[in-house]
Amino acid sequence: MQYSAFLSWVRETSFAGVPLWSLLVALAAAAATYAGILVALRLLTGRAKLWVAASDSAAARTVVDVFQGTHHMLMAALALLVGASLLDLPGRWESRLSQLWFVAVALQIGLWGMRAIGIGVRRYVERNPSATGAAQVSASATLMSWGLRALLWSVVLLAILSNLGVNVTAFVASLGVGGIALALAVQNILGDLFASLSIAVDKPFEVGDFVVVGGVSGTVQAIGLKTTRIRSLQGEQVVMSNTDLLKQTISNYRLLEQRRIVFGFGVTYDTTAEQAEAIPGIVRQLVEAQPQLRFDRAHFKAFGASSLDYEVVYIVEDPAYGVYMDRQQAVNLGLMRELRARGIEFAFPTRTLHIASAPQPAAGAATAAAR
Repeated sequence: MQYSAFLSWVRETSFAGVPLWSLLVALAAAAATYAGILVALRLLTGRAKLWVAASDSAAARTVVDVFQGTHHMLMAALALLVGASLLDLPGRWESRLSQLWFVAVALQIGLWGMRAIGIGVRRYVERNPSATGAAQVSASATLMSWGLRALLWSVVLLAILSNLGVNVTAFVASLGVGGIALALAVQNILGDLFASLSIAVDKPFEVGDFVVVGGVSGTVQAIGLKTTRIRSLQGEQVVMSNTDLLKQTISNYRLLEQRRIVFGFGVTYDTTAEQAEAIPGIVRQLVEAQPQLRFDRAHFKAFGASSLDYEVVYIVEDPAYGVYMDRQQAVNLGLMRELRARGIEFAFPTRTLHIASAPQPAAGAATAAAR
């Protein structure tokens, strides 16, 4: 009796014009849909994990990570929309429900896309570690992440607006005109941003590299989205625009493995031919006696304005500048001792003046001039 009375009450009761029994059916359908979505996601994730365990595939790991980013509130909203579709609603509400369906699905796709972009950027950084370690996100990864996320949400937003009945064509056209005006207004900033992206992708230098740019020599401390900071040899920090930086020739000494050194000297012109012929051999012995030096050549190069000029080339097999200067100093001192021992003098700029005396007049001509 009580059961029949309860059923009668359920059939006869309504809320906002909707029968109670319809609401109960809709709630049951929503709960079943939500449970089904959770079960389906768990099954998909489980299969993907098995795939990862079997093949250690990066694609399988990506699928697992992306599906783990499913937003349960959006899934609950989808389940409620499924239940609401079973209600006997006015026609305008049916169209609204279809629009809400699309909004919920589009937002969830956007969240999945955000998670996939984050995973992709993280793996890019791991595959291309910077000089200071893989944990530091490079400028290219930052710009890539921002650009892809902006593109993703722009597409999602335009799709939602189109589904809601907004004239997307006119909206996109207006955005295009506004974007051109904005780009013209901030073209210098955009130029530096793209220059930063070019530095990050092409990698002409990285943090920690010693570079020479124009009149600046120093170590790169930071590469930003707009500027690059270099600690100069004098100690001050030089901040350079990325655009201006790429317009100049950059010498990067990070990959320097050895130095090719060319130096010259001159001896005086009173040096004999035999002495001049012996000098290249003397230089060779001095260079080969030094550790970390590899002799290349030494030649009597030319007759200079005030000296007999020699040119010497050797290789320093250590990139350190201090090592090069120590070895060059040793070679110079040895050359001074060896040449002095052989009576050969280094030349210095000299100039010889020849003064001609004026011709003396004849005696008869002088007497006639006196009269």
